[in-house]
Parts: sequence; C-alpha cells; structure tokens
Amino acid sequence: MNRLGRLLVLLVLPPLLAAVHAPARADDTRFTVADISRLADVGEPALSRDGTFVAYTVTIANLERDQPQSDLWRVRYDGSGRTQLTHTPDSSESQPQWSADGKWIAFLSDRKRDAAQDDDEATTQVWLMPADGGEARRLTDFPSGVEDFVLSPDGRRLALIAFDPEFPPGAKKPKNPPPIVTDRFQFKDDASGWLDRRHKHLYLSDIASGKATLLTPGAHDEQLPAWSPDGKWIAYVTKRGADPDRHLNYDIYVIAAQAGAQERQLTTFPGSDLDPYWETRPAWSPDGTRIAYLQSGEDKWIYYAPWQLAVIDVASGKATLPAPIDRCFTKPRWSADGRSIYALVEQAEVTHLSRIDLRSGKVAALTGGDRFDVDFDVAANGRIVVLGGDDLHPYALAAVERDRLRALDDHNGWLRDKRLAPAEALHFRSADGTALDALLVKPLDYVPGRRYPTIVRVHGGPVYQFSREFMPDWQVYAANGYAVLAVNPRGSSGRGFDFARAIYADWGNKDAQDVLAGVDHAVQLGIADPARLGIGGWSYGAILTDQIIARDARFKAAISGAGTGNMYGMYGDDEYAREYELELGTPWGNREAWDRASYPFLHADRIATPTLFQCGERDFNVPCIGAEQMYQALRSLKVPTELVVYPGQHHGITVPSYLRDRMQRNLDWYDRFLKAAGADP
Repeated sequence: MNRLGRLLVLLVLPPLLAAVHAPARADDTRFTVADISRLADVGEPALSRDGTFVAYTVTIANLERDQPQSDLWRVRYDGSGRTQLTHTPDSSESQPQWSADGKWIAFLSDRKRDAAQDDDEATTQVWLMPADGGEARRLTDFPSGVEDFVLSPDGRRLALIAFDPEFPPGAKKPKNPPPIVTDRFQFKDDASGWLDRRHKHLYLSDIASGKATLLTPGAHDEQLPAWSPDGKWIAYVTKRGADPDRHLNYDIYVIAAQAGAQERQLTTFPGSDLDPYWETRPAWSPDGTRIAYLQSGEDKWIYYAPWQLAVIDVASGKATLPAPIDRCFTKPRWSADGRSIYALVEQAEVTHLSRIDLRSGKVAALTGGDRFDVDFDVAANGRIVVLGGDDLHPYALAAVERDRLRALDDHNGWLRDKRLAPAEALHFRSADGTALDALLVKPLDYVPGRRYPTIVRVHGGPVYQFSREFMPDWQVYAANGYAVLAVNPRGSSGRGFDFARAIYADWGNKDAQDVLAGVDHAVQLGIADPARLGIGGWSYGAILTDQIIARDARFKAAISGAGTGNMYGMYGDDEYAREYELELGTPWGNREAWDRASYPFLHADRIATPTLFQCGERDFNVPCIGAEQMYQALRSLKVPTELVVYPGQHHGITVPSYLRDRMQRNLDWYDRFLKAAGADP
C-alpha cells in the first residue's frame, strides 16, 4: 500500500512465448505486450563535480536470464560521447558517484568477486572503476551486503549502511536456514523480509585499507547518510525511543567521521523528518552550516500530510520552512551560492523541477508543461540535469538550460516508430460538488461519436496520483481498442492536505464516489460505453477496486492486484500494523472502522463483477492473503474469478516474463468480458 508504492499456486504459468499472443491486428506500429520488455528505464543521474559528465543507470529486461539488469552509462553534458561503462549480464550496477577529481566512479553492484564464487555469496557491495570504464575493484566485503553508501568529498572514505551480520565472523553457514526469531513490533518488511534483532547501521570505511568501523551500534536502524562538504561530519536518518517500530518520528542525526564519535540529534520536530520512503538524503549547504530536508506532519497523518521543504541550522538546531506551500517537495539540492534550493515540487498531474529562493520563499518552476520529473542533479558550477518524461515518453535525461530542456539520452528512441495514444485532461465534479481531475486515453483510431469499451484505472497509495508519465499498460489497452480513464479521487496527492486526508480512516467512501463520478463523466462525453466498463488497480488501487465492485454493479470485469477486501486479515500479516493503529485503531478497539475498511469481504455477496485477483508470493506489503480471501469468496459465490500468484515476487513484480504474463492476462480478461468474440481493436 505504499504510495507513489515485487505461478504458481493455483494456476499453471504458460510458457513465455505462449504468454505473448499476437496483437488483435497485424500492425507493428501499435504498442504491444511484447514491447514492454523493450523499454529501457533510465535512472540515478549523477553529475561530475565540474559538470562535464553525467553518469546514470539504464535498466533493461535481460530475456535470457529473465531478470531486470542495470548497467552504468556516461554522457557529456553537451550530449556527446554517450558510452556504456559496464557490461555485466549476470549482475547489476546502481547508484553511481563521482570522485571529486572526476577520475573515478564508485557504485553498488551484486556482481561476483570472481567467476568461481558461488551465486549465494554474491552480495551487493561497493565497487570503484575508472571514470571512462575499465576494470572495477571491490571496496567492501560486508557479509549481508551494503544497502547504501556515499563517497567522502576527498574520495578516501565511504559512509555506508549495512545490516548486522547474520552469523558471527568465521562461523560456518548451516545447511538449512536457522529459525526466524523476533520480538519486534514490526517484524516484516517487503524489501528486507523477516525482521529479527539484527539492524542496519552506519559504518565508516577506509578505501585504501578496506577497514570498516561501526559508528552507530544499538537496537535501531540508520539510513540515508550524507557527508558534510569538509568531510568532517556525516548526517543520517534514524528513529529512536523505547520502541522505534511503534512510531514514524524519524530524525536527522550528525556524527563526526571518526571511530568512537558521539552522535548528536539535530531535528526535534514531533513527526517525521526525512522519512526514508522519499529516498531523499539530508542535503548540506555548500558552506556546511545548514541542512535541507523534508518534514511531514505529526504521526497521526502518516502519508496524508504533504512533505514540506525544511532547512535547519546545524549549530543551533533551529529549523525553518522557507516555502510553506500545501504541496509535496522531494530531493532538495543547494545552489552553489547557498541562496536557493532546487527541489521537485508536485502539483495536480505533474511534478516539476523548481528553484526555491530562501530569502523570499518564492518557488519558480524550471521545467513546465505536462511532464513528470522524477530526479535531478546539480553540479558545483551550477549545471543541472533532470530526469523526467510525459505520457508519450518514458523517463529521459535532459540538460536544464535557460529557456529549454536539451535531451541527453535516447534509450527509447524506437518508440518513435510506434503510434502512441496521448492523455487528455478531464475536469468534472463529484456528486457532492468536489472539483476533480482525470486523465483520459482514447483508443488508437478513435472515431468521434463512437463509444468504446473503457478500462478505469485506480491508483495505489492511497496518497498518490496519476501523472503525466508514460504508462505502458495504457498504451497496450489503447492499441487494442480500449479507452483508459484514470481518475484522481480524494485521497490523491498533488492537491493539498485537505484533499488527501478526506479519505482518512474512511476508504471506499468518498474516493469510490469520485471514481464513479469520473466514469459518469466519460459516459456523458460519449466516449465510454456504459455496457462495457472494466476497472482495476494494484495495491491500494486493488483495495479501492474491491470496494467499488462491492458497492456498484456497473462493471463487467475487474482486476485486483496485490489488494485486499478484508483488512482484518491484513493485521499482523503485512508490514503496516503501526500505520493501521494510527489511522484505524486496533481491530478489537475500533470495530466500526475495521468493518468499514473490510466492506468488500464482509459484503462479498453483493459482488457480481467477474474479477481476476493477482499477487506476489513474497509480498509483505500487501500479502497474498488479501487476494486469496477475495478469490475464495467469489469462488464460493460462483462469480467468475481467477487467482494468479507470481512466485518469488514482492510487492513490485520485476521478472520480465511475469510482467508480460500479467499484461497479457489483464488484456485477455478484459477482452473476455468487454468485447464480442473476434472483435477488432
């Protein structure tokens, strides 16, 4: 259920080739299910200090291994010399970081030390390679691997995050895993798995000697390290208290970069300061006197309160909000003169790179239009690169110039030969008069005046939104004759605190009304065929899908992925007991709220919509029990239903063949119930 939010139990997974059927019409200009595997995912831009080069990652589907694979690339800021730096089909590289002199790039990789190393010993470690490519050498050797790292300003040390070792040094690994023993309030995490008494801590590692020093021992976890410009201090994020698992009050701490140093708590706001969910490090000012970060609301509001840009004076601990607007900020970076901060700022359906003037608080967008910016970097000389895209273009790198964006990569240039369907903005009102927005994608070869089968997509979160970004599934549906409607109901981000918290402890009420209002609007426009409506989503999108089909019978097909209709079944089986108690109370203490949240399961006899349920076998975010129980209820009621469980997958499905299988199954399910046999797109 995270915002913005990895077969076979009852079904047999068909062979890979069988999972990808030919499109309804022989037309290679249409975006097909198979094209999903051709997409390259560009990420993690990192400018060299002098702004001459950009290092970044490109993730593709390695079809031979049936796994995603990431490599490092480099391009000059002027757009020339685009070069692939790593070629490792059996492993992935990520998180590139430049040495100050621009001669070296440090990065994370799960590659083996040598060809003779066993697969189960290939953990993620820090590596170092020449900036123009070549042989890399391994810098760390942590038994449980390295989760995160930052290279010191002088390039001689690493600040890194690693889990406590599973076994004592020198101990022989047992033939079978030992029992999992825990006494923690939060004992599961989708990324880390079962949580026991081991924790992840901040270490200081000397590159020359390889010696690593533990800086923050104890029964707590540290994340997101960041070096001060002079290399004397490390800032990081942690939760403390008698039981850190029970609250969300993250704080920023600082510690001297030396063995035996005493840490100092910097932030004291009684709510989350820099929740790691946002993947945003503490950002030191160029002179090292201030840190920019993100501040949320009090714990009660969990993810509903917009994340505000905050700046704290390191010496005094005094914090200010330089631009207290009712929107989310992410990934702050300082300007070279320390007078302004760059950040991503979310608005309705878009996110733009912006500059915040610290004296006036003015927020000025540096990018504009219908686009979604997801990351960026700033060099010491002021050069900026941004990573973003729109509904027709996947994420790509661009240099930010005074009056334009200049493209730096073309990893998805093949899409120019595809006919893609643009998204259109819709504006309408809910039944109670609330102003709402949606995105509408019309089918290819749309004919005005003709109605089309329409798929309503429901976003996850619940606090997230559909934005102007490339959505491969929408393009597949449009190429196969469907209209796609994506409503941003109450609970969505990008519209302020009140809009988001309107569904607080009341899921499936106002947000369901808003989705249905969007459907009514699409029907009134003469585009959606009211007799051929489908609906579906993943995570909270599936939770809300279950709510909607239990309350409204208009949908002829539904797909509910990684969701649940029975919140009672989630308590203690997923990773959200803390969040549930903050928002809903306990199941035994607030039965009314839990009954309301469990409406689809408790009233499954009101569901008549044929529904396909899906989940990842190892999902601790929204475990399979949610899909299983709803599947069993509809099977008991003899409503057409199927259950698909993807082996070894977490909340986000990553295996290429599973992604293609899911897309084809979804298309086939909607075709089965929304189209006449043999109908063309």
